[in-house]
Amino acid sequence: MTQKSVLITGCSSGIGYDAAHALKARGWRVFASCRKQEDCDRLIAEGLESPRIDYDDEASIDAGLDEVLQATGGTLDAVFNNGAYGIPGLVEDLPTEALRAILQTNLIGYHHLTRRLIPVMRAQGGGRIVNCSSVMGYTSYPWRGAYVATKWALEGLTDTLRLELHGEPIHVVLIEPGLITTKFGANGRIQFEKWIDWRNSVHADRYQSDLMRKWRGDNPQAGLEVPASHVTAKLIHALESRRPHPRYKITKLAHFAKFLTRILSTRASDWVTRRAS
Repeated sequence: MTQKSVLITGCSSGIGYDAAHALKARGWRVFASCRKQEDCDRLIAEGLESPRIDYDDEASIDAGLDEVLQATGGTLDAVFNNGAYGIPGLVEDLPTEALRAILQTNLIGYHHLTRRLIPVMRAQGGGRIVNCSSVMGYTSYPWRGAYVATKWALEGLTDTLRLELHGEPIHVVLIEPGLITTKFGANGRIQFEKWIDWRNSVHADRYQSDLMRKWRGDNPQAGLEVPASHVTAKLIHALESRRPHPRYKITKLAHFAKFLTRILSTRASDWVTRRAS
């Protein structure tokens, strides 16, 4: 049986890292891409193939994919678009340039890579496109406006692509995790310091009493996190099942949040979200 191949982005840590090693152990040929060359070198030392792909740099997307296709003889069975980050902060304090930057990474980069792969998958007779969204792809939370915007957009783009490819043997799937134990929060704090001028915000006191209080360890939601392996388990089903689901929700939080969006009015849903945030 021919070994199947998958390209995974954002593999330096967390979800991508866990998925890359797990799929390699299952017999997949894994191309575990990272944004930084030093992370690629580390994964290569661990026995993975690791092209450099940075969603902010379309030339690196093209070069990284070309490297993969050259290695496989021009085919690729699956892609898991996973690399992403957040910029914590209130919407009114979010610079337009920051929103533009995060859209490039969390949405436009996914789109560029996916567009290049669709003709490859069509020519080879099939493939799987799996996009990592979030519980914030169908719910909204204070302080997370930039990330929410990118994931809602990703959900819409992915749903539309699935409809448009109906009848072709290319499956389009959304992975929708809740809170996962990764470096996402730590990376978000770096982006916060880069972009958010909170000290000069009219809401400076709220930043101190809410967002930063959670960063100091007083965050009741931290207990809802689950390991990245929970995401990998759903990804394996999305890649290996004969008929993958269009969506995979991961964690009780993700399921509960979806349930609330179905039964509550907008006002009631807003109240619950404010209380839980």
